Amino acid sequence: MRTLLVEDDTMLGNGLNRALQQNGHTVDWLHDGAAADTALRAQHYDMILLDLGLPKRSGLEVLRALRDRGDATPVLIITARDAVADRVAGLDTGADDYLIKPFALDELEARIRALSRRHHGQSQPLLRCGQVVLDPATRSVTCRDRPVSLSPSEYRILHSLMRRPGAVVSRSDMEERFYGWDEEISSNTIEVHIHRLRQKLGPEVIRTVRGLGYQVVA
Repeated sequence: MRTLLVEDDTMLGNGLNRALQQNGHTVDWLHDGAAADTALRAQHYDMILLDLGLPKRSGLEVLRALRDRGDATPVLIITARDAVADRVAGLDTGADDYLIKPFALDELEARIRALSRRHHGQSQPLLRCGQVVLDPATRSVTCRDRPVSLSPSEYRILHSLMRRPGAVVSRSDMEERFYGWDEEISSNTIEVHIHRLRQKLGPEVIRTVRGLGYQVVA
């Protein structure tokens, strides 16, 4: 999941950045609202964590511009502003959820998972495709009722595919979501991970759609 973190507090931002990456997110961290607005016009994200009290441009201004463009990316406001009026303003401007600082990282991740499910029209917390079951809360995978050990990159690819069973996901889309601005990607990185997933789950689980990308099939 590619996540934009917009937070001007260096200590909090460092902690959130590390925690999110440890939980499998590809994180772009920006410190002001103007930079966030520029990034959001150029890059698609799966999730946005947005502070309100930002330099150069407020979080509400960034959010309003995002929604005015018709961008439906899930937005979770993270802020110390706990007044009812602030919460109402954030939600009415287009935020999907609102979390008051300080907060537990476990709650943050749970809210991110809930927003992701809602955004993709999923009611169940577990992702299933055929005999493969993925639990985003524990980052665990089973196949034919047996646990399967995956590397972080393998898990991210499988999670991306299983969020939309049957849909074709291109290699470029995976690269965009899984690798940050300053990370180098070799030309066959995705293919290598797909090959290893097929070895672990069975060759029939992930299908190559020539010229388009990959899909999981039951």
